[in-house]
Amino acid sequence: MLDFSFTPEQESLRETVREFAKKELAPKYSHWDKEEEFPKEQLLKMAKLGIIGMHLPAKYGGKEAGCVSAGIVLEEVGRGDFSCGYPVTLSELVGGIIANYGTEQQKEQWLPPMIRGEITITLALTEPHAGSDAAAISATAVKDGDHYILNGRKAAIDICVSDAVVIWAKTDPSAGARGMSAFIVPGDTPGFTRTLLRTMGSKGAKLGNIVIDNVRIPAANLLGEENKGFYMVMRSFDYSRVLMGLWCLGAAQAALEDAISYARARTAFGKPIGKFEGISFPLVENATLIEAARLLCYKALWLRDQNLPHTKEAAMCKWWAPKLAADVIHHSMLVHGWLGYTDNVPQEQRLRDVMALETGDGSSEVMKMIIAREILGRDYLPY
Repeated sequence: MLDFSFTPEQESLRETVREFAKKELAPKYSHWDKEEEFPKEQLLKMAKLGIIGMHLPAKYGGKEAGCVSAGIVLEEVGRGDFSCGYPVTLSELVGGIIANYGTEQQKEQWLPPMIRGEITITLALTEPHAGSDAAAISATAVKDGDHYILNGRKAAIDICVSDAVVIWAKTDPSAGARGMSAFIVPGDTPGFTRTLLRTMGSKGAKLGNIVIDNVRIPAANLLGEENKGFYMVMRSFDYSRVLMGLWCLGAAQAALEDAISYARARTAFGKPIGKFEGISFPLVENATLIEAARLLCYKALWLRDQNLPHTKEAAMCKWWAPKLAADVIHHSMLVHGWLGYTDNVPQEQRLRDVMALETGDGSSEVMKMIIAREILGRDYLPY
């Protein structure tokens, strides 16, 4: 039997977050972009609502909700304020890694304040020369007694001003992907320098680069087992990539609804422009594509909730949903005419913001390589 409905609890969650996003998040959406400011005040509000790290264990303040419920939250947050999706997604991604692989001391130290919205923790894997080819990172971590000494560079880090960063580095440089480990590094550690980037969009995310110069941390900051870091993060990306898809679709749905409202109200040649097929047919096509992409995303999260394979579906969500969202929002701009190109309406900001996720957590091309591996087999990979 197929059942495409949410549970009553999930429907209630959707309604609650949608109303919250409309009243609390949406009114300040443009503020974070214009001021290039991280939405800390909104993070605290979202934490109070209980939607930060809601998939995490109740012992540390989480709700132990399913992945589908977390997807509902990201979709609704994306409808209201795309900038606020960053701390929500990172709480699921990085918080999940700590919850699954961390020591009890690490969980107690980092998870409760993160879930309360008091701190943010980000992830640093990408390097200037190694993005999607994560196994090619050159950052190193050398054991020195009861400490590790880290060196290297990391690039395009979300929320570069976070209170802590999970750094991936080579503990066995000769072993490729099998020689990577993860470390929790407090943001104020000596030798840890962050530089903010000026970006086209997602300005509230505070993207930046990191220089790691002889950063000395206790061995207790090792997250999980030594040389197992690659597998930890790849399994986690299968989750965050789907959440990113729904996050983008939330923004696309909001843009589509704005375009529909405008098409009903704006007149040309004595008629609402929605009566013209040149306007209405693309709106119909966009509504159909959003619905299809949304179903794919929730299927992937359902598979994860059932502990079933979902790597292929996650990659499909990641390459298609952000691209589709950008296309839909772009069309919404065109429906609004010259108005859509101004910051009087949120379309141009939405477009700049969702484009960031066309590359975040893996480019479209790499996602297609993952899908090809899953449907054709490893022997048919193009490298």
